[in-house]
Amino acid sequence: MEPRNHTGVPEILLLGLTDDPELQPFLFCLFLSMYLVTILGNLLIILAAISDSHLHTPMYFFLSNLSFTDICLSTTTIPKMLVNIQAQNQSITYRGCLTQVGFVLAFGGFENFLLAAMAYDRYVAICHPLRYTVIMSPQLCVLLILLSLFFSAVVALLHSLMVLRLSFCKDLEIPHFFCELAQVIKLACSETLINNILIYFVASLFGGIPLSGIIFSYTQIVSSVLRVPSAGGKLKAFSTCGSHLSVVSLFYGTVVGVYISSVVTDSPKKTAVASVMYVVVPQMMNPFIYSLRNRDMKGALRKLIYGMPSLL
Repeated sequence: MEPRNHTGVPEILLLGLTDDPELQPFLFCLFLSMYLVTILGNLLIILAAISDSHLHTPMYFFLSNLSFTDICLSTTTIPKMLVNIQAQNQSITYRGCLTQVGFVLAFGGFENFLLAAMAYDRYVAICHPLRYTVIMSPQLCVLLILLSLFFSAVVALLHSLMVLRLSFCKDLEIPHFFCELAQVIKLACSETLINNILIYFVASLFGGIPLSGIIFSYTQIVSSVLRVPSAGGKLKAFSTCGSHLSVVSLFYGTVVGVYISSVVTDSPKKTAVASVMYVVVPQMMNPFIYSLRNRDMKGALRKLIYGMPSLL
């Protein structure tokens, strides 16, 4: 195949989840419903956290940012898929594909750092309750958000610039419903060793450090809770971090599941289906996890929903 640089790449085909035309209407309705649920659920979380003064705490500040990130991550991938299904056109421009890669990396990385910040918040709340308001000051919370945004943007920009140096061949087809970094690199005709090394290095560094922080936080939390004499006190302490632990398990569990799926199976379609688990499902489930398991959030959502008719 004749290699071409990025300026000569006209378009890339996103093969999606299936080639069966009879399943396309079902997939369109399914992903449209999931997208609307994701947007509505996360938007309600943000509005509830803003409108209820009892939720003006670091925990819900981070949760609002998490919900906003989930909205952005879903908007980066699902609408393009819906447009392609509706128009019966699988193409995406090279610039559009590279933009999608960058935003998926940025918002995915931001969510990763946010979960670590939320774990630290729970660690301080349970292990150092008397110093909680001093340690988790508004300045520190904003600083953690800004640092998370900065590192996420740097990682996304670095990977995007490294893709720009690659040359591509004809018949550019990605067996996914969105442009995933690893799949885009596989399309290259030029040497991709540096790109692959960078992927593993960045994943180990910027994925391993937040995950290590989460593990350390919960190790300290468990150790502190086990020293509580009463069973009721232990249950109350664990209940304050149950929602976050569920979200962490869902996020990292789906990422690991997709990685294992890509290793053990040679079917691109199965890998594409598995990728739905970390790009679509966690973003849709997070509002349910926090609203169903959190009494304060349920109360705030109830006030918000019942108060909407009076605002209209």
